[in-house]
Amino acid sequence: MWGHAVRIGTRSSAPGTTATTVPNSGRDGLFGRDDELRLITELIEGGAESGGGLLLRGDAGIGKSSLLIAAVTVSTSMGREVLRTTGVEAEAELPFAGLHQLLRPLMAAVDHLPITQRRALLTAFGADDGPPPEPFMIALAALNLITEAAGRRPVVIVADDVHWLDRSTHEVLAFVIRRISADPVVLVGAIRTGHDGPLLHAGAPLIELSGLPDAAARQLVAVTAADLPPAGRERIVREGLGNPLALVELPIAWRAIADPSTGPPRHLPLTARLERAFGGRLAALPRLTRDALLVAAVDQSEDLAEILAATSLLAGAEVTTHAWTPAVEAGLVRLDESRVTFRHPLVRSGIVQAETLPRRQAANAALAAVLDGEPYRRSWHRAQSIVGPDDEVADDLEATHRIPLSRGAVAAAIWSLQRSAQLTTDEATRGHRLLLAAEHAFGAGRADLVERLVAEAGGCALSALDRARLEWLREILNDGVPGDARRILELCDLARRCERTGDRELALKLLHGAALRAWWAPAGRAAQDAVVATANGLPGVGDNPWYLAAIAVAHPTQEGPAAAAALARVVPDEVTDPYALFLYGMAAHAIGHSESAVAFLGRAERRLRDSGRLGLLSQVLTMQVMDRMELGDWEQARTAVEEARHLAADTGQAIWDTGSLVNNAMVLSLSGDLDQARSMADRVEQAAGSRRLNNLLACARLARGFCDLRSGRPADAYGHFRRMFDPAEPAFHESERIHAVAPLAEAARGAGLEEEARLVLAGFEGVARHVPVPALHIHLEYARAVLAPDEDAAEPLFKAALSRDLTGWPWHRARLELAYGSWLRRRRRTTASRSPLRTARAVFERIGATSWADQAASELRAAGERPAVTGQPGRDLLTAQELQVARLAAAGLSNREIGQQLYLSPRTVGSILYRLFPKLGISSRTQLATRLGAATPR
Repeated sequence: MWGHAVRIGTRSSAPGTTATTVPNSGRDGLFGRDDELRLITELIEGGAESGGGLLLRGDAGIGKSSLLIAAVTVSTSMGREVLRTTGVEAEAELPFAGLHQLLRPLMAAVDHLPITQRRALLTAFGADDGPPPEPFMIALAALNLITEAAGRRPVVIVADDVHWLDRSTHEVLAFVIRRISADPVVLVGAIRTGHDGPLLHAGAPLIELSGLPDAAARQLVAVTAADLPPAGRERIVREGLGNPLALVELPIAWRAIADPSTGPPRHLPLTARLERAFGGRLAALPRLTRDALLVAAVDQSEDLAEILAATSLLAGAEVTTHAWTPAVEAGLVRLDESRVTFRHPLVRSGIVQAETLPRRQAANAALAAVLDGEPYRRSWHRAQSIVGPDDEVADDLEATHRIPLSRGAVAAAIWSLQRSAQLTTDEATRGHRLLLAAEHAFGAGRADLVERLVAEAGGCALSALDRARLEWLREILNDGVPGDARRILELCDLARRCERTGDRELALKLLHGAALRAWWAPAGRAAQDAVVATANGLPGVGDNPWYLAAIAVAHPTQEGPAAAAALARVVPDEVTDPYALFLYGMAAHAIGHSESAVAFLGRAERRLRDSGRLGLLSQVLTMQVMDRMELGDWEQARTAVEEARHLAADTGQAIWDTGSLVNNAMVLSLSGDLDQARSMADRVEQAAGSRRLNNLLACARLARGFCDLRSGRPADAYGHFRRMFDPAEPAFHESERIHAVAPLAEAARGAGLEEEARLVLAGFEGVARHVPVPALHIHLEYARAVLAPDEDAAEPLFKAALSRDLTGWPWHRARLELAYGSWLRRRRRTTASRSPLRTARAVFERIGATSWADQAASELRAAGERPAVTGQPGRDLLTAQELQVARLAAAGLSNREIGQQLYLSPRTVGSILYRLFPKLGISSRTQLATRLGAATPR
């Protein structure tokens, strides 16, 4: 979501417009920016209590950097700690360059971080040789370093030229800004118009900077062009368009031209004219100074020694710091003992534009020659020093792409592979490198980039194996029509060919993609059988997670027994790979083994939290929702939905896709937010209906049915559930209909449609005899008792259902006890009815099933018992995040430990606990476990 945009500043001379001069570090004043300075000052002042951010967006030279300098001045005067980073165009592919610059003042405290975070950050900076860190573990380490510093005094982060920060740093800043609301940390950033990036979508307010008002522009020109005639100054005001940099630099260009009466050239855009104005000063500079400026302009570093060494190679003679004196005097650069910095980014680009291509290539080649100790940067500059194919450089780029990958900088690795492909002469090798880049892009959540890379690779003469890999990448992008039996058969054929070439893993991935098509939409029995037959034809698959997920998802009823037997042999605690756990959980979910699904997915969740793989964590949380609802763990289902949405934002995955919507609809329908649940179900049906995605349509009907049950409309609820059992209906789904068996029976009893419901469910009885699906048997046992046509037959059926071990299924057991207690009361066995009704009510209240709890209380009153008030005041007022934090605190975790699990700062955790205590009517964390009254997290 874009940050809220506020447009400030106009070139009209509106009455009442005032301009003030505010000192800054430049030679000129800061004119006409009162409103912007006020907003920045208010943000910094408020940052002593809570965090936030503000982004400035505008054209080059509009004054963004000057406002940031003012922010630094204000921050320093208030005693804030200022952390600064500036994007550099040449460093955009240098992983974590901006983050290293930002955190340099805090690195002395890195030893105080948890070991996994410390290793991740040091590896990202190349100071440790640990395993490749997850990007979000690096981001969490950065967050904790910053918030720990803020515990000593408030912190102000100042980020200039954000559009040129390397992608990895940009993503860390977006991660941080989403999590500092409770910390004394503020971020003020500047980004150029026309650029995008993660920080723009992180929710911070956005100020659109336009040109200075005319009065302020004239004040500025009166200072910068005092020696020019009035007509000349007025023309500069007109041509400068209120751009402060233009109003400073155009007078210098004006003075430099032979005929001042003509003024600066007008046929170029303002930015190009400014670049030309800076670049135009090169001609008057000595040759060695020009060489030094060119090397600095194409370098990824501001290191003076490195630039001088490369300049000496370019010039063919030793170059010393004296070469910089004319550039400093011309106002192009600033020089200190170890660094060279350009006065403005347009100086850098103006120098590059002014030089010829061969000169730019020579400068890059000189830099590559002095970077023997930095293979990634060396290969980067070698790639910039040539035009056209060069297999030696291409091979070097492919070899060195693993360096940024090992530091968690996926974007830099992708760039290396893309550039390597551009320089490769062999078409098959070029396609292979593009596909490798696409796989990395998919892992980073860059679906847009994957699509582009796959399309480009598709035009290459690929090997048979790479052609299959391309098809798999298209599948994981959901390219094509779910269902599509023809495509499923093609994928099966590809899988067989992959097996023959020895790539069994790719074969299984292709079959998994084919199975998902059959899951999402009808594909026909022949397609389902083909997936299973192909998978079973692969030798040595055994308990392979890809294999089990493929057969279970493709044909859940037929393959349920085989998949269940294989899953029983796998011990979740012995599996270390989170993706394997995810696939096992998927298989268990597909065949209705909810307890097994939660066991696998819960362990995957813990492993992913520990390693910082938040993209997959979002998917794992989403997949748990239905099974946790079945198991009566509604709180965890609610928090999983909410956290998955937030993580989807962090990882660039779609937040409002139909899968997230339908999970939200089901959770809300059970928790009582019926209007919102129905609204989400409407959106699911609109999105999924045209493609007949019957899995999602079935879940939408389930949500609607629960809404009507809670609203006291059993006949309407029955209609929604009934559609899930009719093969002619779009909402029919082989696996999802299991979840509607008990609700259908409950609705039928309320609507007087027991006989019809028995006919609907009759077909399931045969399935249940040969399919060991716990959820199906539990649902059917409830339905048999509730729908029993013979009064004498009902009680044995209730007792048989209650004799099952339902320890892990509290919601279902409580529903059985409610139905049995109600049946007993209607038979005037009031004394016997009270015990199951009491138990049912207590369980419903504990899990948050308020409408069922109300039914149980009503039945108890009808049985002559006044129910005691046993609810948990305030618990229903907690947000999903507050509930998640409360449960972890109740389990004894410290604020720091909770923050590590939920990717929050410890101070944010403390703030959440401070807010939730009054809601629960408690004053300390020691009271949490008693007040929550439910099992603490795993």
